[in-house]
Amino acid sequence: MTLLQGNTTSNAAQLQAGDHSRQRFALVALTSLFFLWGFITCLNDILIPYLKGIFALNYAQAMLVQSCFFGAYFLVSLPAGVLVSRIGYQKGIVTGLGIAVLGCLLFIPAERMEIYALFLGALFVLASGITLLQVSANPYVTVLGDERTAASRLTMTQAFNSLGTTVAPQFGAIMILPAAGVAASTVGASAVEVPYLILASSLAVLAIVFGVLHLPQITAHNIAKGQGDSVWSYRHLVLGALAIFLYVGAEVSIGSFLVNFMAEDSIAGLEESEAAFFVSLYWGGAMVGRFVGALVMRYIAAGKVLAACAMISCILLLATVTGEGYLAMYAVLAVGLSNSIMFPTIFSLAVAKLGRATSQGSGILCLAIVGGAVVPFLQGLLADHVGIQLAFVLPVFCYLYILYYGLAGHRPDKCT
Repeated sequence: MTLLQGNTTSNAAQLQAGDHSRQRFALVALTSLFFLWGFITCLNDILIPYLKGIFALNYAQAMLVQSCFFGAYFLVSLPAGVLVSRIGYQKGIVTGLGIAVLGCLLFIPAERMEIYALFLGALFVLASGITLLQVSANPYVTVLGDERTAASRLTMTQAFNSLGTTVAPQFGAIMILPAAGVAASTVGASAVEVPYLILASSLAVLAIVFGVLHLPQITAHNIAKGQGDSVWSYRHLVLGALAIFLYVGAEVSIGSFLVNFMAEDSIAGLEESEAAFFVSLYWGGAMVGRFVGALVMRYIAAGKVLAACAMISCILLLATVTGEGYLAMYAVLAVGLSNSIMFPTIFSLAVAKLGRATSQGSGILCLAIVGGAVVPFLQGLLADHVGIQLAFVLPVFCYLYILYYGLAGHRPDKCT
């Protein structure tokens, strides 16, 4: 497969009438990828307390799970962008799936040898495969059709990513957590072997499917003048990378503090088991919002929808910081709904008009996902000094920047 074209409208003209059905089939196939990597990412939330219990870890040691996972985005994204620019998007997807299969299989020696460091290594390999999938699949979705509806298509596929994040905790609760309180000397880490073997099998089947699929080929013709310049010369891409960094950081940070926040006496005083149900509303809201947002953005410009959602998030978080009781609790949970369209919308706006640089731009955006490791840590420091409720002011600044990006920062201009 050759590289992406800068002008998606010209791409569409290249496709024969029969290719429209191939585009739809390709989108269905790609949607399965989004579901699976959302599922795998959210399963870490179940893996953390499990490994903490069987290896008697402290919280800092247990959080190395997220450090290794998100660290892969930071270390692998740029090389992945270069690789995809050379081998194409379809081969990039197959390669990413193969690496993810290897990562899942590495859980078997990790659990049998009962070495925590091997679990971390397996997670890094798995996340490296997911990173390559993101670098390959996200921009490919944006060019499978009209450029004007690119954000809508990516939002729809991301909705199934959110479905994965909603289902994974229930899967992990059944397959993994029942053994969390059992001594390692009794069951070792065997509870993770079956779940990750299931994931490895699913990923392997998808790798075979994508290896034989005849996906629409997007060729690089009519490249705009100047597109041989450095990918860093695209202002809207650089600003979009910062927006992705802040968005992922804010989303993960809010989710990480929900259980402790709802346990506060001044908020709801909930037990952890009760709070877990309400946390699912936060992630479930993102899923519902993406289905709705995919429809809305067929009629309203993506930048305007992004700006509106960012403004709503700011208002809800201010209510969280200043409110009490269930008002503050439901306000912060509702942020999940307004979060829904942000990642796919920022991504599609940031890679617009990149031409040959699209795959490398995608790598930069995936690198920015490392915000999920940085912003929560900063909010934790703030919570230690001013309290957990006031600490929610930090994501407000993240969403203010996203508001700016939706209004003006996304416009494709070269850096001067």
